[in-house]
Amino acid sequence: MAAQYTIRASPKEASKPVDLRNGSTVTEFILVGFEQSSPSTRALLFALFLALYSLAMAMNSLIIFITWTDPRLSSPMYFFLGHLSFLDVCFITTTIPQMLAHLIVKNHIVSFVSCMTQMYLVFCVGVAECILLAFMAYDRYVAICHPLSYAHIMSRQVCVSLVSIAWFFGLINGIMLEYMSFRNPFCRDNHIENFFCEAPIVIALSCGDPQFSLRVIFADAIVVLLSPMALIVISYARILASILGRNSSSGRGKTFSTCASHLTVVIFLYTSAMFSYMNPRSTHGPDKDKPFSLLYTIIIPMCNPIIYSFRNKEMKGAMVRALGRSSLSQAESV
Repeated sequence: MAAQYTIRASPKEASKPVDLRNGSTVTEFILVGFEQSSPSTRALLFALFLALYSLAMAMNSLIIFITWTDPRLSSPMYFFLGHLSFLDVCFITTTIPQMLAHLIVKNHIVSFVSCMTQMYLVFCVGVAECILLAFMAYDRYVAICHPLSYAHIMSRQVCVSLVSIAWFFGLINGIMLEYMSFRNPFCRDNHIENFFCEAPIVIALSCGDPQFSLRVIFADAIVVLLSPMALIVISYARILASILGRNSSSGRGKTFSTCASHLTVVIFLYTSAMFSYMNPRSTHGPDKDKPFSLLYTIIIPMCNPIIYSFRNKEMKGAMVRALGRSSLSQAESV
């Protein structure tokens, strides 16, 4: 079902109203975001989101640096982790800086082209991350269930190919979803009840019947979300069977610890994505959508490096070495 969002006039005359009677066409959107909040609440949210954004950028950038420069982190798991952090940096940079700006300025207008660009990047990076997480689950399956063949199966060439596949499907899928989102002209209210251009909300504002576009996006979400999810479930089911068949309890604990971080990321990401793109749109609304949007746009990118680094001794050691080299370089320069 199509989304049923409340259409209302903005409390601030940020843009010219759309006159439906003369067939005016929308050329810009207004991101409502948190404009209904009080100034003190917006200031608090700005400080909170700025801190989360800074932490996410710093930690993901550190992981990218150490996984691409530390020779001790040359295994496929860290190769994938570096690309996951790169995707997270791209994702939060696409949405959060704009939200921070809108928390401190009154003008929430975004151009049609800016909205299209933002939506494409969200689609592209989001799809690539879903597929990459599935490949990371397969990597853990091969490492745990076929340790003797691991180096041969997950060779450098195979890893590069898998990452390329994730990016390729993200780029192509983004083009298709972008077309479905903007195939109809926009002549209704131009207020987007979120802090970024999210596809189902934007489609609901288009002229004509949005049902076809929403059905296509729903079908695409089934493929993009459920297919990688199936690979993840199969991989971890076989890992669990392998763990339970072992006699060593210490080996079980170590394996569980290795996979727990990946499972945590998967649960958070897929839960929020399924709510946003696979639930009936009639069950949605601004108050329900914003928390899930915040979950997969800033909370998950911030949690990824924390989960992987604090649960992994090799990552913590690499971070200490990287920070130690940085401190030494600064001391020598002085």
